[in-house]
Amino acid sequence: MPVDALLFDKDGTLFDFAQTWNTWAAEVLNTLSRGDQAAKVGMARVISYDLDRSAFNADSLVIAGSNDEVAEVLSPFVAHMDLPELTAFLAQSAATADLSPAVPLAAFLDDLLARGKVLGVMTNDSEISAKSQLERAGVLDRFAFVAGCDSGHGAKPDPDPLLAFCKAAGVAPERTAMVGDSLHDLIAGAAAGMRRIGVLTGMATAADLQDHADVVLPNIGHIPAWLDA
Repeated sequence: MPVDALLFDKDGTLFDFAQTWNTWAAEVLNTLSRGDQAAKVGMARVISYDLDRSAFNADSLVIAGSNDEVAEVLSPFVAHMDLPELTAFLAQSAATADLSPAVPLAAFLDDLLARGKVLGVMTNDSEISAKSQLERAGVLDRFAFVAGCDSGHGAKPDPDPLLAFCKAAGVAPERTAMVGDSLHDLIAGAAAGMRRIGVLTGMATAADLQDHADVVLPNIGHIPAWLDA
């Protein structure tokens, strides 16, 4: 069955996870803790962030969790913001994070468009953050559909936001590939009846992903060759 559409996760897929988010997290924890070391340590613990390495651990909620979920676990340590304020702060902060694209995105996406593929993004980040980052990367206009966890379709691993892309794009799920770096992405893709492409620019290993994917690739730049094959 040919692949007519590709739906991409954002963090760890279009953008290298560690290179984009490790430094951002250190800055956010410093800002939110306001010099309270106990609060900073507590926040790092609940999101599994190693303060000594300034890096996320592989089991971090942040890797595949939604912006709302991250705000909820941080909230007990942030007395100066209520939960809606904290949720908004995280979304706005993420929207301005320094980005590290997994590959030169414009050329990669233009190649897929030249092949007649329909492209979309579904992230468990907020929609405003996703659109801001894609705009700053110069590629927002390549996507027919961009959704976040707050776009009204739900969040991965629920298949509903993936099926919303298929409806918007006019493409059947079985002719669509979900591309992602986490089990949330691949489980959602399976539940939606899609092909599943795992990539290794997140925190998961090939062993983590291989039983849930049709193929595991080093990064999205290998997708055209996979399509040709």
